[in-house]
Amino acid sequence: MKVILTNDVEGLGHKGDVVDVADGYARNYLVPRSLAVKATRGAMKQAEALQRSREEAVRKARAEAEEIVGPLAGQRVVVAARSADEGKLFGSIGVKDIAAAIETFTGLAVDADHIKLAAPIKEIGLHEIVVRPHPDVETTLTLDVIPA
Repeated sequence: MKVILTNDVEGLGHKGDVVDVADGYARNYLVPRSLAVKATRGAMKQAEALQRSREEAVRKARAEAEEIVGPLAGQRVVVAARSADEGKLFGSIGVKDIAAAIETFTGLAVDADHIKLAAPIKEIGLHEIVVRPHPDVETTLTLDVIPA
């Protein structure tokens, strides 16, 4: 049975996609949960409109991400933090601190969710930070943690 997804369904497709699924899956799961509607001629036209708008939104989001990443590529951002004599920080530097430092040094507002850290930074020195504002767009910058 052909159905048009009205919401993103993991492993099946995105909103507006026309997919072919088993009749029982469509009748018993997708349609009752308002995740899909049966593909009719009128619904197909609406699905095409949904796909066009989604493609436009994805293109626009990628362009905005590339505008953010362009000036950040290869940048060096400095953060001052209190530390012990051995170079260990008394606290740690997280993604919110890094986002604030990026805004201070470059003037670009970067959402903390776009900064990828394996663990909070707890030592003085140079650290590579990945900024990924879009799944297809990422850059690396250097974070220099100095004693305050």
